[in-house]
Amino acid sequence: MEDLSYITLAAYAAIMLLAGFIHGTQGLGFPLVATPLLALFTDVRTAILFTLLPTASVNIVSILRGGRWSQSIGRFWPLAVFAVLGSIAGTRFLVVSDPAPFKLLLAALVLLYLSASRIKAFRLPWVSEHLALSMVIFGLVAGLAAGTTNVMVPILIIYTLELGLERTAMVQVFNLCFLAGKLTQIAVFAHAGMLTGGLLLSTAPLAVVSVAALFGGMMLSHRIPTDLYRNIVRRVLLVLALLLIVQFFAQL
Repeated sequence: MEDLSYITLAAYAAIMLLAGFIHGTQGLGFPLVATPLLALFTDVRTAILFTLLPTASVNIVSILRGGRWSQSIGRFWPLAVFAVLGSIAGTRFLVVSDPAPFKLLLAALVLLYLSASRIKAFRLPWVSEHLALSMVIFGLVAGLAAGTTNVMVPILIIYTLELGLERTAMVQVFNLCFLAGKLTQIAVFAHAGMLTGGLLLSTAPLAVVSVAALFGGMMLSHRIPTDLYRNIVRRVLLVLALLLIVQFFAQL
C-alpha cells in the first residue's frame, strides 16, 4: 500500500465505494464488481488481497441485517462448509500459480453471471431431488471459483434459481458462503505469508469506505429504478469482462 500513489489509492477507494453501493442496493455483488475493476490495475491475486477485509466486512453487515436466518443459514449451512473446502483448494492453487491466467477465468465467471438467467432455462432436476449431493458439488465449485478469482456468485445463482429460493433467503445464502470463503482465504494467505497485519491495517480504511457505501446503497435501494439500474450494472460488468479478456491476450 505504501508504494501506491495517491491517485491509485483514490481510484481503489472509488472502486470500493461503487462495489459497496451496488452490494447495498442488490444484496450482493461486492467482489463481483470490485475484483475485475481492481484486476484492470493489477493481477487477480493482488486484487483479492486488497479486497479481503472490505469484502468480509460487507458480508458480515449483510448477514446481520438480512434476517430470516432459518430459511437460509439454518438450512444451507452445509453449502458454506463445502465452499470453505473448495476455497482452501482454490486459494492454495492461486498462491503457488502465475496469477496472469486468472484474469481470463475471472472474465469467464463474470460472463457466466450475466448469462445465469438464460442458463435457468436448462433444468437441473437432480439439484432439488438430491439436495445433500447438490450442496457438496455446488459448494465445492463455488469455493474453487472464489479461491481463484474471488467470484462465486454465478455458481450460487444457478444453484439457488434451480431451488426456487425467494430473494431474501437467496441473498442470505450468498453472503454466508461469501463470508465463509473470505475467512478461509484470509487464513490461507496468512499461512502463505502473503497477508500481514500491516496489509490488513492498510486496507482497513477501504473496509470503512465499503461499509459506508453499503449502508448508502441500502438506504437508497427503494428509490432507484430497478430495471434501469440493473441493466446499467450488467453493461458495466460486460465491459469489464471484455477489457479483462483483451488485457490478458495483450500481455501474452
